[in-house]
Order: sequence, then structure tokens, then C-alpha cells
Amino acid sequence: MTVALMWEARAVAGRGEELLSWARAQTLPQEPLRRETFRAPQDRVLVITWWDAPYDAELPELPEPAADLVTRAVHRWRFESADGD
Repeated sequence: MTVALMWEARAVAGRGEELLSWARAQTLPQEPLRRETFRAPQDRVLVITWWDAPYDAELPELPEPAADLVTRAVHRWRFESADGD
């Protein structure tokens, strides 16, 4: 089964590039099948990692950034593939 973990944070105004750099620099103790990083208006950063694992598997996730870099706690979601794998 493929599981996708989504991590989304919103930087303090004007610090989006710093948050993006911070997210890209984070390493995980295991390598996912795939990892993509996105940005959006309002200094938002989204990281999606894909894993070959059961839905409820314990998987490594990106940590919370420093409180002075973000406007709120990180949002996290977990999805399973609906394409039959």
C-alpha cells in the first residue's frame, strides 16, 4: 500500500523563503519512496512524502519549525492510495 504524508506550514509574513529552505534541509531517518516540496501564496510550504507502508504504520515526519518562523502549528494529513496499490 502507498501512504502519503502531507506537512503544511505557514511562515510569518515575509519569511516564506526561509521556511522553504528550512523544510528542504530537514532529513528523515528513512528515505521515502518520493518527496516533493511546494510553496503557495501567503508564505505557505507543503511537503508530501510517499511511503510503501500500511496506513497506520509509524513513519517519520518533518518536525515543527521554530515558533518564531510560523504563524500557527503545522497541519498534517495522512492519505492512502485509492489506485489499488
